[in-house]
Amino acid sequence: MGQYAILQITAFVLVVLLLVKPLGAYMACVFEQRSCRFDRLLAPSERLIYKICSIDASREMNWKEYLVAVCAFILIAFLSLLLILLTQSSLPLNPQKLPNVPFLAALNIALSFVTNTDWMPYPGEITLTYFTQLAGISVHNFISAGMGMAVLLALIRGFTRKETETLGNFWVDLVRAILYILLPLAVIWALILMSQGVIDNVKPYVVAHVLDGSNSVSTQTLPMGPVASQEAIKDLGSNGGGFFNTNSAHPFENPTPLSNFFEMLGLVLIPAALCYMFGQMVRDVRQGWALLTAMTLIFIVAALLLTFVEQQGNPMLQSLPVNTNVVADGIIQSPGGNMEGKELRFGIDDSALFTVATTASSNGSVNSMLDAYTPIGGMIPMFLIQLGEVVYGGVGSGLYSMLMLVLITVFIAGLMVGRSPQYLGKKIEPFEMKMAALVVLLIPVLVLLPTALAVLNKSTLAALGNPGAHGFSEFLYAFSSMANNNGSSFAGLKGDTNFFNILGGIVMLLGRLGIIISVLAVAGSLATKKTVPVSLGTLPTHTGFFVGMLIFVMVILAGLTFIPALALGPITEELQMYHI
Repeated sequence: MGQYAILQITAFVLVVLLLVKPLGAYMACVFEQRSCRFDRLLAPSERLIYKICSIDASREMNWKEYLVAVCAFILIAFLSLLLILLTQSSLPLNPQKLPNVPFLAALNIALSFVTNTDWMPYPGEITLTYFTQLAGISVHNFISAGMGMAVLLALIRGFTRKETETLGNFWVDLVRAILYILLPLAVIWALILMSQGVIDNVKPYVVAHVLDGSNSVSTQTLPMGPVASQEAIKDLGSNGGGFFNTNSAHPFENPTPLSNFFEMLGLVLIPAALCYMFGQMVRDVRQGWALLTAMTLIFIVAALLLTFVEQQGNPMLQSLPVNTNVVADGIIQSPGGNMEGKELRFGIDDSALFTVATTASSNGSVNSMLDAYTPIGGMIPMFLIQLGEVVYGGVGSGLYSMLMLVLITVFIAGLMVGRSPQYLGKKIEPFEMKMAALVVLLIPVLVLLPTALAVLNKSTLAALGNPGAHGFSEFLYAFSSMANNNGSSFAGLKGDTNFFNILGGIVMLLGRLGIIISVLAVAGSLATKKTVPVSLGTLPTHTGFFVGMLIFVMVILAGLTFIPALALGPITEELQMYHI
């Protein structure tokens, strides 16, 4: 591995860690409703929203009421986006005269974006109008991310409150998450991206006259659109649904190394900062740093490993008359590296780091085609997703899923050393363990069962771009991505079929809503409990030992669940490459 790759990973992680504290402290200030910098500017808008929507900001909800509000919001958001998709040809801002989206495809898209999955089995530039992108997709990128932050807040209040049933007000949490955090950051990010050349307009597509190889004139259609504004919240909100089919590999969506860096930074910034916010809100920042440390260690190992694997290249090409050297400034940077499916602007190092960032953060946007990675190279982002999207995870969803794993770790570690299973002063009892176990078991069911159905269904086999072990990997990756609300895919799979539109929509909805139900149930249970004073029998949860235990539990749970399936896909394919 070259020094450039190590330096880049180090620099990226350092920038993230430097921004975690100021952003995390600001978010804690917002959600604790203390005086913050933007109060004078945004408070009137907040009060106006409450008035228009008839929201009583002083009324708090128990966990069941909070859940009902979440479900009602999901239903309203789903129906509104579905209506836009089914009628977009009659709506404004459609200079390309694009038709309505077919019903099953629209159903899948609506479920995808309302669950923060943003699965895209369609080319965005020839499927969705500007109005759909702005009033549908971009709006849902904000509200689905805000919903994740709201659920996290309910869980944090479950830890901090005692002998009460209330967890706050969902509508207030949602409004403040969007208005005070997501919207200002998205504006800043959009301006940065526009400064690098990311387009943002509502012009008709441009037809350019170009010379082909025979010096004759031909035409090329250049897609336009409000890209920078959607790209900003796509990254910051853990969304991932790119404006263009090639996502962040498209030069209009990601033109320069600097825009690439800010897009990667946007993927993990808020999820990482939420760890510090958590520490502040529970009045023990060591807890937040411990969680962030566990996430960062896994992130670094995955980034280094993926970069190393891709730099080794494809052994099947070495016997062919093909020069696979990666050359820059006349110097061989990576002999034999696997450049298939990667942009020359970014190369192996930038592509590998972006891939780890997007699959670790539940985002799903890509700047290279994952289907073209080496088998083990493709397995690494797949396994990051299968860990449960907790490194750093989605906005809100990453941390509340991680906290479910923390409860399991506390319970296991406490039993091992004979100490009381408690976390942040709350006893971890059978009900909390049942809900945490449900979170751990739900995702494997939503991944492995649909994958088996796809393999057994002859009609779905025609959707594969590749046969054999790699084709199995395409199925496994698709449902891993959908169940964990990631949205990325192995591009060889044709996902716009009735089977994937219907079953995929169900998987995405259950993968999001099932975990939310469990998390809110845990939050409600914890809030009713007394706070147990720390004693000699209390297991410290901010130490290096606990961080190691947490990583161990995460890897073991995912490994025992998914390694048999991975052995049928990427591991078998890797062995076949070496004729083993």
